[in-house]
Amino acid sequence: MFAKVNSVAVVGLDCALVEVEVDILGGMPNITTVGLPDVAVKESKERVRSAIKNSGLDFPRGRLTINLAPADIKKEGPAYDLPIAVGIFLASNKIEFDVKNTLFIGELALDGRLRHANGILPMVIFAKQQGIENLYIPEINIKEANLVKGLKIFPIKDFNQLIRHLTKEEEIVPFYSEGVRDFSLEKVEFEADMAYIKGQEFIKRALEIAATGGHNVLMKGPPGSGKTLLAMAMPSILPLLTPEEALEVTKIYSIVGLLPSDQPLIFKRPFRNPHHSSSAVALVGGGQFPRPGEISLAHRGILFLDELPEFPRNVLESLRQPIEDRTVVISRAQGTLKFPSNFILITSQNPCPCGYQNDPKKNCVCSSLQIERYQKKISGPFLDRMDLHLEVPQVEFKELTSEKVAESSQEIRKRVQKGRKIQLRRFKKHKIITNSEMKNKEIREFCKVDEESLELLRLAVDRIHLSTRSFYRILKIARTIADLVESENIQKSHIAEALQYRGK
Repeated sequence: MFAKVNSVAVVGLDCALVEVEVDILGGMPNITTVGLPDVAVKESKERVRSAIKNSGLDFPRGRLTINLAPADIKKEGPAYDLPIAVGIFLASNKIEFDVKNTLFIGELALDGRLRHANGILPMVIFAKQQGIENLYIPEINIKEANLVKGLKIFPIKDFNQLIRHLTKEEEIVPFYSEGVRDFSLEKVEFEADMAYIKGQEFIKRALEIAATGGHNVLMKGPPGSGKTLLAMAMPSILPLLTPEEALEVTKIYSIVGLLPSDQPLIFKRPFRNPHHSSSAVALVGGGQFPRPGEISLAHRGILFLDELPEFPRNVLESLRQPIEDRTVVISRAQGTLKFPSNFILITSQNPCPCGYQNDPKKNCVCSSLQIERYQKKISGPFLDRMDLHLEVPQVEFKELTSEKVAESSQEIRKRVQKGRKIQLRRFKKHKIITNSEMKNKEIREFCKVDEESLELLRLAVDRIHLSTRSFYRILKIARTIADLVESENIQKSHIAEALQYRGK
């Protein structure tokens, strides 16, 4: 007695078709699962056995062999419970069912109910790409599955309901997915607004440039100067997610299991703020079954590293390649996976262990050796990848007690979106979105400067000892500043402002 049911495996951010084969033989009762299953898949036999019995059905006696093919792809997670249970039922009752155009996905509770499954969105996208029309998924996942248009979806409450449907005793009414149609930006709310941050106008201007061009930022200043608050307000001035970007971000969160069950689509740009005790794997991604890390969860949004020198040096060094390439490559003996990591990196730090080096009002108690050790925790190549280096001063008492309300994030965001639209038109023939993503070829094409600006850059290279990378980053920042004032060419004033944001 043999049966085959189709399911799907998530491999990185992609998917692969999995054939769940069930063979029932005579002999002593035993269940063997093969095909590179992880612990959760191996344990599914106990969940499936209880779910079938508690649904009022007979579990077959004899030796069961369950094969998850192809056998060279690792299978993980409990989403194979449903296809395994369906395969056992079909094999034991000798019922024929056309599986050519159908996928089964879902985790079973012991009483036969279908639980929420992670990674439904990429699975549904895969089904659409492969021309698979019929999907049997947990009822709780229908909102997420509905994001991809044109599929016939059967929402399942419990295993008993599905069996009655397969035996034609009771029909489960399917629905056809409609795609993203309620993309309401009114749902977007932000924790902080630039209007309620006192002072720091210079820093706000720099963050506006960073948001427009997608540039990385390093903020250095004494404790309590507002570095963290400014970083938290950064998402409120970023351009709102487009429907395509929202699907891209939602796909990552669905796989990791961070997508709220009541919110099938992410409307807000991610803001990730990992603790400095995070490991390199937690930040970059990886593991036995490679999973996206914090830098991929921050894709199309912001990764904020507070107290930067407190992060282990090897962890920070592991970010250097993803910052440049905007993708992270996880290599294992079994293969290589790519995760997207196109984010804006915002970092903050104190100038010294006590935080008051060069402070005009409070004396620093750190020795020169302590300061040197503290600053050496961050390597030069890492600092070189930060576009804007900002000195954040303490806010004066006069500004703290002022009743004046600063410019709101909404007003700043309007200028940022206008600058982004200019970049989208500029790069419509290139596979990039923002100025920060330009490579040398695009820089030569779009960042041409006149002789006067070139002389200013020559002086800066000689006096500040800029690296080649820093030189090109200044050109990118100047291009963004020019976009904010809708200037077709980079002027000397744009270069001069860009140079203000380099580290001393």
